[in-house]
Amino acid sequence: MNREKFFPILIAVAVAVVVLPVFADARAGDGESMGLRTVMKRLGQDMQAVTGAISREDWAMVEELAPGIARHAEPPMAEKVRILRWLGVDAGTFREFDAQVERAADGMAGAAARGDGPQVIHAFAEVQQACLGCHQQYRKPFAKHFYGRR
Repeated sequence: MNREKFFPILIAVAVAVVVLPVFADARAGDGESMGLRTVMKRLGQDMQAVTGAISREDWAMVEELAPGIARHAEPPMAEKVRILRWLGVDAGTFREFDAQVERAADGMAGAAARGDGPQVIHAFAEVQQACLGCHQQYRKPFAKHFYGRR
């Protein structure tokens, strides 16, 4: 195959490799995948890692992971605006759940730094309670609104 015919095919393949996964990840609803999904996935991984560290009494690992939970990544600004607009008057409650996670995770880091296992576990439970409260209140309506899921 000569170069003039090969180059457009190469470009088409490159575009397909880069663009198609983006469209494949798009969901029903507004057709746009949400960055919040990535944030939640990372938080879930960090929470599982903390659970493992607690079970091994690896307080240094808990102390290392806790700040990432407390001050986790956020979705892009445009997405945050869409989410807050959707939340409306509930935005304050949503933010309070996040503030509870931050306070509890910071407490967990402090307890881990002191080697205070019972307090680490107590603070971890507070993190989980805040996560659960937010998920129970917002997860299903969020998925329905943004992804068209029930």
